[in-house]
Amino acid sequence: MTLESQIVAALKRVYDPEMPVNVYDLGLIYGIQTDADGRVAIRMTLTAPNCPVAGSLPAEVERAARAVPGVADVKVELAFDPPWSKNSMSEAAKLALGIEDIIPVGRLGSVRRP
Repeated sequence: MTLESQIVAALKRVYDPEMPVNVYDLGLIYGIQTDADGRVAIRMTLTAPNCPVAGSLPAEVERAARAVPGVADVKVELAFDPPWSKNSMSEAAKLALGIEDIIPVGRLGSVRRP
C-alpha cells in the first residue's frame, strides 16, 4: 500500500458529525500530496464555510493522517474554492444519505419501471 492510500484509508475513519459519511467519501478531501520524507499536505473543504465543525474537523483529519506509519508531518489547508457540492460525493455516500440522483442518465433507459 502506498502512503497516500494508507492516508485515504485513515481518512475514511473520520466522519462529519452531522452526516453518517466519512470525509473522504463525502468529497471534503480535495487533494493529498506526499513526499519521500513522509511530509503530507491535505487540501480539504467543508460542506459550508460556516460549518459548525470548522474548528474541529480539519484537526481530526490531521490527527488521522499523523497516525499513519511513515507520516512525519501533516499540513491541512482549508479551501472553499471550488465550493463543496453533493456532486463531490461518492456513489456510496449518496446512497447512505438517500440522495437518489446517482443513476447516470445513460443508464436510465435500462431501468424497468413497474
